[in-house]
Amino acid sequence: MRQMTRGPQAVARWSAHNPWRAIGLWLALVVVAVAFSALIPTQETDDADYRVGQSGTADQMIHDAGLAAPDTEFVLITGDQNDAVVAAAELREYLAGSTEVQEVTGPLQSPDGATQLVSIALRAPPGDEEPTIADVDAAVSSVSAAHQNLEFGQTGDVTLDDAINEQVAEDLASAEIISIPITLGIMLFAFGALIAAGIPVLLAVTSVVATIGIYAPISYLVPSEGTASSMVLLIGMAVGVDYSLFYLKREREERRKGHGTLDAVEIAASTSGHSILVSGVAVIASLAGLFVLGNATFNSLATAAIIVVAVAVIGSLTVLPALLVKFGRWVDRPRVPLLWRLNARIGEGGISSRIIGPVVTRPVVALVAGLAVMLALAIPALTMTLRSGGLDTLPQDIPAVAVAQQLDTAFPSEGSSANVVVTGGDPAAVTAALTDVGESAIESGAWTVTQEPLTSASGTTTELRLASTFEQGDTQADNAMLDLRSTVVPDRVDNIDGAQFAVGGQIAEQYDSTKALSDGLPIVVAVILTLTMLMLVATFRSPVIAVVSTLLNLLSVGAAFGVLALVFQHTWAEGLLDFTSNGTVVEWIPMFLLAVLVGLSMDYHVFVLGRIREGINNGLPPKVAVRAGVTQTASVVTSAALVMVSVFALFAAQSMVEMKQMGVGLAVAILLDATIVRLVLLPSILVLLGTRAWWPRRTRTEAPLVPNRQATPAPL
Repeated sequence: MRQMTRGPQAVARWSAHNPWRAIGLWLALVVVAVAFSALIPTQETDDADYRVGQSGTADQMIHDAGLAAPDTEFVLITGDQNDAVVAAAELREYLAGSTEVQEVTGPLQSPDGATQLVSIALRAPPGDEEPTIADVDAAVSSVSAAHQNLEFGQTGDVTLDDAINEQVAEDLASAEIISIPITLGIMLFAFGALIAAGIPVLLAVTSVVATIGIYAPISYLVPSEGTASSMVLLIGMAVGVDYSLFYLKREREERRKGHGTLDAVEIAASTSGHSILVSGVAVIASLAGLFVLGNATFNSLATAAIIVVAVAVIGSLTVLPALLVKFGRWVDRPRVPLLWRLNARIGEGGISSRIIGPVVTRPVVALVAGLAVMLALAIPALTMTLRSGGLDTLPQDIPAVAVAQQLDTAFPSEGSSANVVVTGGDPAAVTAALTDVGESAIESGAWTVTQEPLTSASGTTTELRLASTFEQGDTQADNAMLDLRSTVVPDRVDNIDGAQFAVGGQIAEQYDSTKALSDGLPIVVAVILTLTMLMLVATFRSPVIAVVSTLLNLLSVGAAFGVLALVFQHTWAEGLLDFTSNGTVVEWIPMFLLAVLVGLSMDYHVFVLGRIREGINNGLPPKVAVRAGVTQTASVVTSAALVMVSVFALFAAQSMVEMKQMGVGLAVAILLDATIVRLVLLPSILVLLGTRAWWPRRTRTEAPLVPNRQATPAPL
């Protein structure tokens, strides 16, 4: 513990005595990172990265055999049937000589006769380039202009991906623009001075910028998922501001006690700096637990979040002390008169000092009341239903999404699919077996055959394609797919020597992905909790504190999960958050929230517990030490929580349901953690446990952290 404390203090001392070097090194890091992002394109995840279970095996078989279907664009034409058929023919004629198009099929008429479907198979370009659809867009635009009495809609692999990427980029840009002034406003309220308010925001922004650049080369080892940039902004702004806030508040407090700038910086390093280091390592350890799953989404998000946390910690322990030394007492200038006087009038602790009194006086009542609230919020988590993201979790106002929904409704055969793939065995026997599978699938009423058994050029692999008759997300579709795997296909393929089968497709992929997360959840929880408990034991030398903090973390996470179920599995909040509920929570959100929240909650616990322990070590009775520790950290924790909740709330306002769920979950958990947990549950438990909370650590008197020498602030 003492050794770990000396680390931040030694780094801060070097930065304080070499401020221009520290500032120069930080700027160099940011500049190099920006150069990386400009010169090295970020490697994005592809479909192969998401393969899991039997559906992943089927997809691998299909690609290895060269049977993979090309990317396809769909054009829906609604209106007069004869005119629609003519328009479809004009589309085919327009695209006949296009190098982008492999084949145009249709028109296929919907069962109700109201809609014609034209399917456009795209030609795969050389290398790893994505297919282009400039000719398709031009054709649709030209033909629709000539048939204004008809309604045209376009969707497909490329159109849908482009629309989603454009929406995500737009949301992210909006969040970036709004988050900075909001954060700066909270910092102005916290400090009442422009420079003090600007330093945490500057550090957070440069940490985010540096992380995006650093991740560019790393993405060739861990490909970047589409929401990784949002995650960098989300976590980077939160922890970057929080860490600077902890450090800056303690440095100002020590200067008010009469310490010079250098001494104040070193004391802040050995106290708040140590808390920042512990908190950062705890967040990184918690996020690292996600790598256990080997999931492409978790690998990407965890990597991005770990990098931004590490960068924020490094900045807080290096460039921040340097800036504080260079500014000296000018860090409290220029003052905003109203906010400065308001801060002085509120005083230490503010409202928290009024709440903590009754809590430490009646700890049993406070504990029971706090637990009742948290458990009431957590109970709905028992009803949480997880499902993969799909069309119904995308923004419904995106035209390509609306057309895709129309396509699924009007043409069920183009909807959720299943692929039955067999490799090995006698090709004739395999084809006969799969033909029998198709007939049995049709007889069940759960499937239609969209492609009869097709054998690869090598003759080693045969594929049967089916389409579900159930709507996307219907549990009956899952049951029908599982019946294929367990009965229909094995009964016909297992007796063919050397033949191996796999059932894949959209339905199987969603099922396998959700099951993999469900099966991996206990392992991930065990890894995350074990790592964070070990961190807490190493920090406070008390297994009791580690267990109490871990249980409180789980309670906060449970309450956040309960709120997620209440908000997103029902319709009452649709108008408030601008989404359409499908009765589920996106499968990867709860596990990622668990890892992030367990880590982020260390911010408050380590900081508050550190101040309480200072009082215990200086001989204060536990009740007095708890009251003093909570009061002394109240303004910092409140400001830090406001920043996190504000940033997370911005993501609750984004278009993607995944981002909304992440934003709501994080905002609610942090709000509960900074209020009920910090002000009620943690203090009441520590008062009830008394000195037993710190077992087996012996109480001792803290030695002075640094000699009380006065230092003249360095000039600007």
